[in-house]
Amino acid sequence: MTIDQWITDAATSTPEQVAIAFQQQNLTYAEFAARIRERTAALQTAGIHHGDRVAWYGLNHPEVFILLFACARLGAIFVPLNWRLAENEIAAIVDNCAPSLLFHDQHFKHQASALSSDQTCVICSAFGNDATENATWANATSIAKRSTSTKNSDKTITEEHATQPSIDDALLIVYTSGSTGQPKGAVLTQKALIANARMSVHAFQMTPEDKALVVLPLFHVGGLNILPTPAFSIGATVILHEKFNPDQACNALQQASLAITVPTVLQAIMNSSLWPSANLQTLKALSIGSTDVPVSLIKQVHDRQVPMIQIYGATETGPFAIYQTIDDAFDSVGSIGRKGCACDIRLVSNNEDVALGEPGEIWVKGDNVLREYWRDEPLTQTALRGGWFRTGDVAKKDENGFYWFTDRIKHVIISGGENIYPTEIERVLSQLANITEVSVVGIPHDKWGEIPVAVVVSKSPMSAEEVLTPLHGQLARYKHPKRVVFVETLPRNAMGKIVAEDVKALIKQISNEG
Repeated sequence: MTIDQWITDAATSTPEQVAIAFQQQNLTYAEFAARIRERTAALQTAGIHHGDRVAWYGLNHPEVFILLFACARLGAIFVPLNWRLAENEIAAIVDNCAPSLLFHDQHFKHQASALSSDQTCVICSAFGNDATENATWANATSIAKRSTSTKNSDKTITEEHATQPSIDDALLIVYTSGSTGQPKGAVLTQKALIANARMSVHAFQMTPEDKALVVLPLFHVGGLNILPTPAFSIGATVILHEKFNPDQACNALQQASLAITVPTVLQAIMNSSLWPSANLQTLKALSIGSTDVPVSLIKQVHDRQVPMIQIYGATETGPFAIYQTIDDAFDSVGSIGRKGCACDIRLVSNNEDVALGEPGEIWVKGDNVLREYWRDEPLTQTALRGGWFRTGDVAKKDENGFYWFTDRIKHVIISGGENIYPTEIERVLSQLANITEVSVVGIPHDKWGEIPVAVVVSKSPMSAEEVLTPLHGQLARYKHPKRVVFVETLPRNAMGKIVAEDVKALIKQISNEG
C-alpha cells in the first residue's frame, strides 16, 4: 500500500471531513481524493514514470499535497523547491535533481521561466490565470491539458509503468538549508513518511478530530512532515497558510488544536498585538523545532497553560527522531524529548557509545532515515554507517531517558584542550531581558587555539561586563567568552537559522573596520 491510500481510505470513511482549509476554502477528503486521481492521470499523460522527478516552485498551497500523493501513487519523486533561495541556487538544485516536470505558482512565474532556457524540464503553471492573486480549486485542475501540450514530444507516454509503486520507493528529495555548504538532496522513501507519521501521532496524541495549523514552508520537512502528512494519515484536518503572517497565525491558533513553529516564528507570534488576548483553549499543544530553543519561549507558552513540546531531528531523518510528548511537556522543559517510537538512537564518541550523562553525537537508525543523498555516493557513505545516520549534533541522555541537546559538533570550541559548547553559553545569556539574540562562536587564538566570542543583539545599549556577569557561578571560567561584540542583527539562512560561519565572518569584518 502506497501512502496515497491514506486519502482514499479517509475519502471512503469520512468523505465530508475537511482535509485542507486554505484561504477561506475547504477541501473535503472526497474532493482531495478526486484531485489526486486527476493529477495522477495528468502526470501519466505527461509521461511521468516510476522514479521521475516532479518539482514544485511556489508558496504553500494544497497543490503541494495533491502532487505529493499523485507521485506516491505513480512511484515518482516529489521535489519541493526552497523559494527563499537565490535564483542561481534554485538553478543548481534543478540541475541536480533534473525534474521531468516543474510546476510553479503565480508568484514565481518569471523565475521559473528563466529556468526553462537552461534546464531540461517543462514549466507548467498550476493555475489557470496568473493574474489571479489567489488560486481557486477549479483552475488548479487545468494542468492536464497544459502539461500534455508542453511535455517533450520525444518522451514515450504510457498509461502504466512496469514497475509497481511500493512504500520502499523514494518519494521525496528535500534539499537541506545549506548551512554547512552547498544544498544536498536527502532522499526519503514512502516508509520514511509512514514512520514520521507514526511518531507524530504519538507525540501529539493526534486524532481525526484534530485541526493542525501549518504556517511553516512546505519545502522543508518541518513544514511538510511534522503535522500535515501525519494528519492526513489518520484523516484529520490541516489548516494551511500560504505564507507566515504573525497576526493571521495568531488568529488561526484560536481555531486549531495543534501547531508547529520554530523560534523565530513563535517569537513573531508572541510579538503580535493579538497574542495577549488570544483564546488558546482549543490548543492541545504547540510544538517547536529547528534550532536550540530558548527556555524563556517555552515558559511563555506554558504560562498560557498550553503544552509546548520540542521535536528534534533533521532533514535526513524526515525529521522526527527524538521528541517530547504532550504528557512530557511540563515536566521536562528544555529537553528535546525521548527516543522516537519508530526509530533507534545512539550517542557516540570515538565510535563507542557514551556513558549515561556524557555527551555524544546523535546517531539515528530507522525507516525514517534518508536512503541516500541524491547523486552523491561519497557523501552518503560518510553520513550513513551501518544504517545509522550521523547527525553531527551532540546530546546527553539522563536517567529518565530524556535527551538534552548540547551543540553541533562543528560548533564545538576547543580552547586550551577543553571542549566548550556554544549553546550552553547561549542558553544562559538568552535569559537576560535586554538580550534579543546571541550567538557564541570560536575564533582562532595564538595561545589557546580558539577562544569563545559572544555576538549580541540587545534591546538597549549594554556593556560587555553586563553580558558576562550572569555567567559567573553558572559556567566554568574557561567557558566564558573572552570578547563581546554588539551587532544590530545576526546572519541567518533561508530557514531562519543563525549561520555560525557568517557570524565569524562578521566578527572579522568588525575587527578589520575597528
